[in-house]
Amino acid sequence: MGSLASSLTDPSPTQPDKPPAFTKHSLNVMEVLVSEEVENQLNALPHKIARQVNPAEVTAFTLNRLPALYATSKRGWQRQWKRGKGELHAQIATAVRQGIIAVQRDPLHADSPLTFAEADMAQVALGELKHLLQCEQLSWQNLPSVVKLALMDTLRGKITWDAQRSEIFDWEEHPHHQS
Repeated sequence: MGSLASSLTDPSPTQPDKPPAFTKHSLNVMEVLVSEEVENQLNALPHKIARQVNPAEVTAFTLNRLPALYATSKRGWQRQWKRGKGELHAQIATAVRQGIIAVQRDPLHADSPLTFAEADMAQVALGELKHLLQCEQLSWQNLPSVVKLALMDTLRGKITWDAQRSEIFDWEEHPHHQS
């Protein structure tokens, strides 16, 4: 039996239709609460001090010291939000203060931040699709319906997806259609 790490990097060829091992079905309310508190506390600091603090490092430091508040529904989100803003607010504020102190940048110490290549590549791909499909409002949420409309228009002979072409494609006149 393989390890979890190997199953994430080496998907089994015997189950090609199996969904990914980790799909996101929940959100951590604490991440939002901590991000807000980090922003508030950094804005309250003198600019000279605030610029020496990496907000992502403070957020990670803080989240590692607080309980997670996951929710899978709107009601669950509201319940966790209320708990975080109420009974955990002082604990969040204290953890953020400790985080700011702990991660103040040492000018002699340069650290390489994590890069999120997949997310960056996904955003680049979405940008290219916006241009190709000529739809500036394109998002990951409406992508399937926009592509479906573009394919339906193409099926009807109206090509809307190629910014370089101005004429309407006529399949009846295409050399491959000539039998």
